[in-house]
Amino acid sequence: MRVLFSAVIAAAVLAAMPVQAQDLAATCHASSSYDVTLQPQGVLFDRSTPAPTRVELHDGSLRTDGVAVVLTPPQQDRLSVFQRDLQALAPRVRQVAQSGVDMAAQALREEVAGLGLAAATRVEFDRRLAAHASELKQRIARSQSTHDWQGDLIQQYANQVSADLMPLVAGDLGQQAIDAALAGDLQSAADLRDRAGSLVTTLQPRLQQRMQALRPQIEALCPSIQRLARLQQGLHDAHGQPLNLLHVDATSGASAAAPAD
Repeated sequence: MRVLFSAVIAAAVLAAMPVQAQDLAATCHASSSYDVTLQPQGVLFDRSTPAPTRVELHDGSLRTDGVAVVLTPPQQDRLSVFQRDLQALAPRVRQVAQSGVDMAAQALREEVAGLGLAAATRVEFDRRLAAHASELKQRIARSQSTHDWQGDLIQQYANQVSADLMPLVAGDLGQQAIDAALAGDLQSAADLRDRAGSLVTTLQPRLQQRMQALRPQIEALCPSIQRLARLQQGLHDAHGQPLNLLHVDATSGASAAAPAD
């Protein structure tokens, strides 16, 4: 039972993680092969391969893999607007991510409420869950880079939260099952096990359904992302290759090749 609830709670935590590349790709038809880091002096795009692996933007100047790119005045203006709009988009993405945390925490709270846990267990569970949700929202608020939300790091955090919350739920239901078995009520003990197993298989789809309420907030980001894709058109790296920092599917109804606003 402990292993089952570990999976349940980890799934809920993962559902609460910040807006990730796949969310934007699915909703806004946008993707990037780069990680993005907001820096005091500008914006850094980086990836392991192919070149350019480092693209640095700073007040209308551009460097790719350490080499300065010569830009015309209109290109400098275009790049400055790109940087400004990207930096303005970041707090909006954080807000959507924090809303996702609230939604997932509420969903998990309601799911656990239906398990018939002892009142003291419920109170402690809610307290710990609120603390973890607050911590995660603070991490989102502080984050300046997509590197902060790589897959392994997200899974590690989910496992940590699960390790804190899981013993409360599993311990309470386990004790209920033991008490029922000792009282000779084997059917109740079996029902508790079945309830736990059912929760594992049905929670993830229910969480995903609940998180659909976040979709309008993600959709509201799409025009800004599409504008960024348009602004990068005509910019090149130090070797004259197109600077494809962001890709928006032209079939999504907002072609990346359209003129910038």
